[in-house]
Amino acid sequence: MTSASAFTEDDLRSLAGPRSFERGLGYQDAVEEFEVSGGRFTATVYGSDAYEVVLRLDGEHGLSGECDCPYGLDGNFCKHCVAVGLVVLGLGAELPRLRADSESLVGSLESWLESRSQEELLALVRELIDEDRGLRRRLELRAATVQADPVRIRERIVGLLATGRFSRYGYIEYADVQAYAKQAGEAVAAISALIAAGQAARAVDLAREAIRLLGRVYDDMDDSDGAVGSVADDLGEVHLRACLAASPDPVRTAEWLVQHLLGDQGHLPEVELDDYRELLGRTGLVRVRQLAEEAWRRNPSGWAEKHLMEHLIKTEGDLDALIAMRSADLAPSGWTHLLIARELDAAGREAEALQWAERGIRDTAGRSHVDDRLLDYLTGRYASTGRLAEAAALRHERFRASRSLDAYRKLREASSAAGTWDGDRAAALDLLRADAGQRPDGGWHRNGGSVLIDVLIDDGDLDAAWEAAPGRAGTRQWLTLADHVRDTRPADALMVYLRAIEPLRQITGDANYQEIARLLLKARACHRVLGTEPAFADYLTALRADQKRKRNLLKVLDRHGL
Repeated sequence: MTSASAFTEDDLRSLAGPRSFERGLGYQDAVEEFEVSGGRFTATVYGSDAYEVVLRLDGEHGLSGECDCPYGLDGNFCKHCVAVGLVVLGLGAELPRLRADSESLVGSLESWLESRSQEELLALVRELIDEDRGLRRRLELRAATVQADPVRIRERIVGLLATGRFSRYGYIEYADVQAYAKQAGEAVAAISALIAAGQAARAVDLAREAIRLLGRVYDDMDDSDGAVGSVADDLGEVHLRACLAASPDPVRTAEWLVQHLLGDQGHLPEVELDDYRELLGRTGLVRVRQLAEEAWRRNPSGWAEKHLMEHLIKTEGDLDALIAMRSADLAPSGWTHLLIARELDAAGREAEALQWAERGIRDTAGRSHVDDRLLDYLTGRYASTGRLAEAAALRHERFRASRSLDAYRKLREASSAAGTWDGDRAAALDLLRADAGQRPDGGWHRNGGSVLIDVLIDDGDLDAAWEAAPGRAGTRQWLTLADHVRDTRPADALMVYLRAIEPLRQITGDANYQEIARLLLKARACHRVLGTEPAFADYLTALRADQKRKRNLLKVLDRHGL
């Protein structure tokens, strides 16, 4: 690496990938308004639009880049970042001088500000706040905080959390979320400042109102990068700090916590009840338990209600109460039965755990949507105690209810251990052959192809799979079969590959071109086994002539030696 830039073209290529790097080469002349400040490089790159680029060079983390183009907003090191990086590299020995000039300018500005009188600085600030409404609001909020003016502070916080100027048709788009998050962060800072000013009790109330306001609008924005979520987390921390400083009424705090945890926005911010345990004391915790139990009884299937009740009961260490709560709302998939069995296992109550698992199997009998982890648990328990025939019987029943390759594999494993695989395999194949004549049903994949073909391939019974394939195999299965028999049945495999290439001739796109190349390589391997390489050469020549307008396809074929 060069001492001036501390990164190279290879670093840019690695961050951007070959395609974006190549495109970035053509954008160097579009880089304007370039500025450097230490390890930070900023510029505007003009293309279909003007895009702002920031490159950062950090000694610990290396080079990183941001750009507000659509590709860059998805977190990618885009062609515009590459272009700016190439401009930096092109500066060479000039870069240290530019850095020195930048530091000199910053120093000059600071010296100039320090030389101004108070009246001159006030005039400058007044001029700036007249031109920048956002700056004015921030300074007004700071002034209200210092003066401990609760009415003015609340007005400003409500205004900072309002979405009006960022919202389009009631929704904040991805491109505007960062700006909203920055504004909302100012509200959090103001509440934090109140705590520092000895106004913790007021900070508690304002933090709770801010949490309510933010939660109300959060679903109406694209916060893919989590910027607003991060602000919400900060708000939750400020609320906790305010409570620790103010020691608010434990019953009111308990009521607020339960309302927040069970509300629609209970995840924003995520509040940990245990963080408030000391603040709540016995009185507050009793109130939490009372409210949580009332809510759970009203809605025993509610996820938030169950989660809160489970947490409280686990904290109390009452396993029987936990089992009673869970058994009041058993999931039809058997998942709740498994949770209870695991809890009993952890408590050393293995016999009861086994009974709950067996009950889960009985309660879900005949269902196609059963949690496989319950069956895995029970068959594992049976196998570990030598009850191999019962484990195999469970797997057979599961396969009858839901015939899939995974269920077949597990049946094979259990039946082989029990010594009953020959008979169980024959019965399973009979079921799949019957399915194959009744398409579409559970014996067929959604994208075409019978499960029968998959299990025969998985068993290594390739001749039987090939015989069963006509009318039953999907494209993927035909190709898998061809791969398996390419050396022993090259002519058959060749026909599969050529047949798969035909529809791809009509489709464009790099992924499609790569697939054509892969299939051609396999077809060439078949011709070599058959000793018919000239026929492949003729086929390839004809294909290239037919596809000559697809220059990217021809480049892909060239790279593969085709």
